[in-house]
Amino acid sequence: MCGIFGVFIKDKTILREEIASLAKHAQERGSDSSGLLLCKDGAYEAIKADIPISRLLGKTDHEDCSFIAGHSRLATNGTSDNQPVFKAGMLTIHNGIICNADELWKGREASRELTIDTEIIPVLVKEEKSKAKSLKEIESTLFVQCEGVISAAVLEPETGELMLFSNNGSLYTSVKNDGFYFASESWPLKQIGCENIEQVKGSLRWSLPKSGKQIKQTIIENGERPNLLPKFNFVSEEEKLLRYDRPDLKRCSRCVLPETMPFIRFDSESVCNYCHNYTSRNQPKPFKLLEELVAPYRRNGSPDCIVPFSGGRDSSYGLHLIVKELGMNPITYTYDWGMVTDLGRRNISRMCSSLGVENIIISADIELKRKNIRKNLSAWLKKPHLGMMALLTAGDKHFFRHVETVKEQTGISLNLWGVNPLEVTHFKTGFLGMPPSFEQKRVYTNGFIGQFNYHRRRFWQMLANPSYLNASLFDTLSGEYWRSIHKKTDYFHIFDYWEWDEKRTDEVLASYNWEFANDTPTSWRIGDATAAFYNYVYYTVAGFTEHDTFRSNQIREGALTRDRALELIEVENQPRYESIKWYLDAIDMDFGEVISVVNKTSKLYN
Repeated sequence: MCGIFGVFIKDKTILREEIASLAKHAQERGSDSSGLLLCKDGAYEAIKADIPISRLLGKTDHEDCSFIAGHSRLATNGTSDNQPVFKAGMLTIHNGIICNADELWKGREASRELTIDTEIIPVLVKEEKSKAKSLKEIESTLFVQCEGVISAAVLEPETGELMLFSNNGSLYTSVKNDGFYFASESWPLKQIGCENIEQVKGSLRWSLPKSGKQIKQTIIENGERPNLLPKFNFVSEEEKLLRYDRPDLKRCSRCVLPETMPFIRFDSESVCNYCHNYTSRNQPKPFKLLEELVAPYRRNGSPDCIVPFSGGRDSSYGLHLIVKELGMNPITYTYDWGMVTDLGRRNISRMCSSLGVENIIISADIELKRKNIRKNLSAWLKKPHLGMMALLTAGDKHFFRHVETVKEQTGISLNLWGVNPLEVTHFKTGFLGMPPSFEQKRVYTNGFIGQFNYHRRRFWQMLANPSYLNASLFDTLSGEYWRSIHKKTDYFHIFDYWEWDEKRTDEVLASYNWEFANDTPTSWRIGDATAAFYNYVYYTVAGFTEHDTFRSNQIREGALTRDRALELIEVENQPRYESIKWYLDAIDMDFGEVISVVNKTSKLYN
């Protein structure tokens, strides 16, 4: 998923500063791969590059062009597979993911030349045009046949016909000074003074200069780009390194928490203090109260709330509830910090297209974020300590910061979160020596004092292992500020007003053809590339994972029997080789070296 934009001004000069501004905002969705589509002197040129689009503009002669379009995104596997795509006599730029592209190619006369899913779009458009179908009929074919988000600009140079399509609204158009503009979001168009900005949900046509000249295609390769999208390569010797011991641990007789859980105590009947101090978290307030809370924010069909959206199980189910049950018109927001999995992206695409919901993506400097993870994991391996494992996920906390960015850009204040109330864990801070706060109701809590105590304990560990005092520290601290200290406003949790039920959740997601992972049967934590690794570490060293805490909370809520929970964690705690492999490849760490250190780490049990 990328940012796209375009400008056509007949008989006038396209302002460089306007193109630079549109490109800058497109780059927020990903800066590692880019492309331009230019029309100059009656000829079209497609330029593909593996550099940020801001740099590509500096390398490109786009003076005196009557039409300029571009895209920016996370790096693909090669610039030849980048956009703009030239196929079937058409040039295409596309924001979205077509999840069933492989199936759509089967039985077609046109042959597939690229791995990129965008290539199927011009083929489908050409087929429909050859049948003399109308634009509306072409739109219908695209949206019915393709699974996932399509927000695309398709240009046929020979006829000068520019066709815009969007099945989720992630495309806006405007007219300014006789010029035609489009972009993935409304904000960049507002920034350059465009008026009469309209969201595209469907299709429209615009006339550009005709050209019978050969399409010039240029590839600019940097040669220094890291591999940000590692391919999964199965190595049997690596898989054999992953251990799944089954230590004989004393467990609570009511839940499944083991004796290695920090601060756990058992009474005479072997019931743990976590059970004794548990207060139900899945007893929602009346849904009517939420309807009353959101009533002042409704906008009569216009976008009226922001939904932070990871593509995971609970944010996906929450989005369904917000649209189908609450009747809101959300804009989803995704923060890509380099650990959003391809599976997560596909599920984002499925949900947003099915529900017709715009998706705004803000991408971090993924190369830098992964370097930070590598530095902190390298430090951890020098002196393993379970209380410092959470540093590996510190980079995602700016998710909270950019909610404010999206609020400012869209003018929407209300944000609705789909955080599972049963995900509260105590062991991650418990391993740092912080006793459990049984009064804690939220997965994410605010408060300076709690954060001070938490980071004070982290700091002592950093002094004991100075490798943690690296360039990632500011990113970590600033992220924690936005998550836990910055005051949140117009902020509600959907599951405070709707009972979370696992069976119902999975049934609803199945209706969207929601995708599960290949290496685990659970639907939880499969959109986060870090989870498989840190859970392997927790299980190997302590004999349990966050699955044990989650299933224990379900037992306490009466949603699961203890025997069934034991059956589930037996499967869910097994090592996920494919996910661990991808994670370590992504941060450029040697699988064998990392897993060997984890396996040799002193256990908390005999």
